[in-house]
Amino acid sequence: MRAKATLALDKKETFSDGSIVQIVVWDLPVPLMGSRHRYKYSLYFGKNGVCLVRYDNERGKGDHRHINGKEEEYSFVSISSLLADFWNDVERMGG
Repeated sequence: MRAKATLALDKKETFSDGSIVQIVVWDLPVPLMGSRHRYKYSLYFGKNGVCLVRYDNERGKGDHRHINGKEEEYSFVSISSLLADFWNDVERMGG
């Protein structure tokens, strides 16, 4: 029997200025291709339909983040570091 992914975190919040934060983290039985850890994640901050900050990892692409339209590699250390880095970028982008 194959182990299944477990939803570790699922949160969406809409703020009074219309900005949105959505955080989804899955704990996988094995790492995605391109990642060295067992998490699949998507962290999003946007306003008025524009993505300002997004952290995610895609199969084969690995860990990366999008800041104000620019994509760059991201060095995943832990879920707590991921969340701290995300919130720091959200704050820098006016969230």
